[in-house]
Amino acid sequence: MDVNQLFWQASIENIKQGYTDEATHFTCLLCGEQVEKGIIYPHENVLYEAEKFMQHHIAVTHQSVFHYLNGLNKKLTGLTEHQSHILRLFYEGKSDQEIKEELSIGSATTIRHHRFALKEKERQAKTFLAMMELLKEHDQKEEPFVAIHKTATMVDDRYNITVTEEQQLLAKYFPHGIGQELVRFPKREKHKIVVLRAITKLLDESKQYTEKELNAIIQPIYEDYVQIRRYLIQYGFMDRQDDGSAYWVKK
Repeated sequence: MDVNQLFWQASIENIKQGYTDEATHFTCLLCGEQVEKGIIYPHENVLYEAEKFMQHHIAVTHQSVFHYLNGLNKKLTGLTEHQSHILRLFYEGKSDQEIKEELSIGSATTIRHHRFALKEKERQAKTFLAMMELLKEHDQKEEPFVAIHKTATMVDDRYNITVTEEQQLLAKYFPHGIGQELVRFPKREKHKIVVLRAITKLLDESKQYTEKELNAIIQPIYEDYVQIRRYLIQYGFMDRQDDGSAYWVKK
């Protein structure tokens, strides 16, 4: 399953720990890394059993689940940049006085106001989450939406795409199958995202590509491979070195 789908379908408890526990392996919900069970993993003269190694992976690669989540697009967290910054300082154990001095704002009373506002946001989120869970249990006809990739640079109505709609669009733009020639690159934003997501799935998430290697994959699909490559970066599906020496799928 796509790591974005896995993330959005995970329980709150799984998201908090950052990984899922499956029959044969653990899967990181933040990047898709998998650790096979029943194996001892050596790292820097320390031996880890599988679950401990997954926890180690999250700490080394993502710093913490909190830091990863706090760094997501504000459309996904519902936090302003200022709230996100203050929340991180709270998590790091800073006192109200220390936060006031670091941010050079107001007084300790102002910081306490931010704590109250975030608690209010938590209460609202819990209420809304409970209502949505009840709605899902009651509305059996709800059609699932395609999961938004967590690295999306813009999150708005263009991501309002159901699974059925995505399948229809893929059949329209890739009549001979995904990976074969693209009929045309769409102008509508929603359609662009469907096409770009499909192209991204053709890439190896664990690999860094040179520009030449990436072009070789895209060119048989669409002649203007430079445009596709640019959009993959622009929409947050891929990232690259500033000098263009390496490209990789964002997770």
